[in-house]
Amino acid sequence: MSQPPLFRPFTLRGITTKNRILISPMCQYSAVDGVANDWHLVHLGKFAQGGTGIVMVEATAVTANGRITHGDLGLWNDDQIRPLERIAAFLRDNGAVPAIQLAHAGRKASMQRPWYGNAALTAEDIARGDQPWEIVAPSPIPMDEGWLTPQELTDDNLDYLLEAWRSATLRAVEAGFEMLEVHCAHGYLLHSFLSPLSNKRTDAYGADRAGRMRFPLEVIETVRAAWPDTLPLAIRVSSVDGVDGGIELADSVVFAREAKARGADIIDCSSGGLLGSATANRIPRGYGFQVPFAEAIRTEAEIPTIAVGLIIHPDQAEKIVEQGQADLIAIGREALFDPNWALHAQLELTEGDEVFADWPKQYGWWLERRESGLRKLDGPKLPFRRS
Repeated sequence: MSQPPLFRPFTLRGITTKNRILISPMCQYSAVDGVANDWHLVHLGKFAQGGTGIVMVEATAVTANGRITHGDLGLWNDDQIRPLERIAAFLRDNGAVPAIQLAHAGRKASMQRPWYGNAALTAEDIARGDQPWEIVAPSPIPMDEGWLTPQELTDDNLDYLLEAWRSATLRAVEAGFEMLEVHCAHGYLLHSFLSPLSNKRTDAYGADRAGRMRFPLEVIETVRAAWPDTLPLAIRVSSVDGVDGGIELADSVVFAREAKARGADIIDCSSGGLLGSATANRIPRGYGFQVPFAEAIRTEAEIPTIAVGLIIHPDQAEKIVEQGQADLIAIGREALFDPNWALHAQLELTEGDEVFADWPKQYGWWLERRESGLRKLDGPKLPFRRS
């Protein structure tokens, strides 16, 4: 019996994932001093148990002042390695490729945790202990009125940041991750270099598209040099800013080509976030609204892509892969709703008697036996099963 396209293996460099499903990096804002804890282990571990091929750890800061909030994970010191190593090992032992996203928040650093407002820090946040810190960006332009004004990065600052990215990459290797993503999206530091709305520099790191791409590409080169040749490197982009005068899809195609030339293996195609939160609704949204970006970059830059954004239904994800619009499907908040999304999708898309063969044996053994009894009962169709 042939596997549905969504459940066929996919190889990048020396890694083969068991299916085409990836859990998007989703910040939990629950770390202390950048250190992962049991919340992160259980949160991420559920998705590996739930059948996902790749599970990606949330945006992990390469410097302390590169965090979005006080609750962000980090890899700026060695004390942060072991807790992440525990997570990577659990993911791998449960059938998922352990992946991590490295990031720097830039001018969107030192902000509120989302459940406190998802905006600039207030007196109430400071009273809770979330003290602000100095932030940096390509240009001294605050994210919005009332937000901190970033310091403009100097050449020395840029050299320091490149070393921070290199060191964090080496720590990710030591922690046992097998896929790494560089965050160039959602208004954070590298995206703010790429966008003409946030980068007003007139030196070699601004002025035109080539200049705006220069520092993000230097980061990619630095990370690729520190990351093992056998392991894949992903780049997350905001394919369009969705704001007049901002990044357009053609810009992202050029950036993807340049990233590929420097060793990137796959482009994770998101959008927006330059102004407001990473999920600010500035681009019309419908099911799979960012899939056309993934398809265009895949075709025009000739590089594999990840599709993300309101991909909720198994048939929808299957069609994206089957039609060659993207190579991997990233599931985010739908996985928070259903951590077993991948296993349920497999039940829906695959015909066969041994429907629980790929579930963890601790669950599948029992569910397989329950299934035969349920099929004898009168009543509505069982969820996630084909009739």
